[in-house]
Amino acid sequence: MTINIEYVILRHLQMELKAPFTTSFGTFQRKELILVEVVDRDGVSGWGESVAFSAPWYSEETVKTNWHMLEDFLVPLALAEPIHHPEELSKRFSAIRQNNMAKAALEGAVWDLYAKRLGVPLSQALGGTKKDIEVGVSIGIQPTVADLLQVMERYVVQGYRRIKVKIKPGWDVDVIRDVRRAFPDVPLMADANSAYTLADADRLKALDEFGLLMIEQPLAADDLVDHARLQPLLQTPICLDESIRSYDDARKALDLGSCRIINIKIGRVGGLGEAKRIHDLCAERGAPVWCGGMLEAGVGRAHNIAITTLENFTLPGDTAASSHYWERDIITPEVEVHGGLIRVPDAPGIGYDVDRRQVERYTQFAKVFHRTATA
Repeated sequence: MTINIEYVILRHLQMELKAPFTTSFGTFQRKELILVEVVDRDGVSGWGESVAFSAPWYSEETVKTNWHMLEDFLVPLALAEPIHHPEELSKRFSAIRQNNMAKAALEGAVWDLYAKRLGVPLSQALGGTKKDIEVGVSIGIQPTVADLLQVMERYVVQGYRRIKVKIKPGWDVDVIRDVRRAFPDVPLMADANSAYTLADADRLKALDEFGLLMIEQPLAADDLVDHARLQPLLQTPICLDESIRSYDDARKALDLGSCRIINIKIGRVGGLGEAKRIHDLCAERGAPVWCGGMLEAGVGRAHNIAITTLENFTLPGDTAASSHYWERDIITPEVEVHGGLIRVPDAPGIGYDVDRRQVERYTQFAKVFHRTATA
């Protein structure tokens, strides 16, 4: 198959969250994002979404740097010549260092277009087989423990298969103890977002008594060595998130014993192709994976659903319902969760229709890039 992209549209959106979302590195009330639309000669559109935040809290990438990379480097490379398979883009983009979220946004749009041209769901194009995926929910740091327990109660009743609680120094052991008293049997994990150092090893070890599924990213994002020192001290598996930006990072982490579980985020690792490679590596090594969330709107959420259909995604991910975050999402139908499960759509591509009216409502500005006559 040959994909000839005629033009690309970048849209800068701003969406208000239903409630503030707080982690160890910041509080979010609104989400800025870049929506990428690629259109071929027949007028078929593929959609991708940048998951970068407005400030460099999670990584060095931001919405503004993603726009710059897409406009000045990545979109011209994608338009330069026809594409036969989306995975070609990773080679085409290889001269550009890092900037994985920008790369993933454009690559994801091409994957959607590719699956539509094949007439198959994106999940099938990736090699996924699941018809339903298990999902959990991530809960930000709350004003009080009572508030946290109240929010948890709501999602437990709704049937989410796993609860993730954000922690930081001063909001950790005592909080998790109160959570376990209230919910002794709920599958539970704690996410530190790199808020600790090796000096906090005893504090992190104190979490062992609560039977957590995992502690996510306790130490610095660039420190596989200290994670390898910490993991043998804990009964609880360490899951790495920010530390894993590529297949090689995953390989090194597993070789060193830095973790026992890996969180795969499409944007963080540079696209669906690299996410699949990491999944396959972890399957070979017997390390389970799951799909993390980045406060995505509907397009990014749809890509998460598709990748989670691969067999080694054995732990519930963070792909909660659209209504968990937004009054109105940008896709129809919106992502819904029933009994802790999301039904994988079977329509071609991402399986959801982009609601152009809502997209225009949230769009702050946009730019169109056309294929040159010689491309």
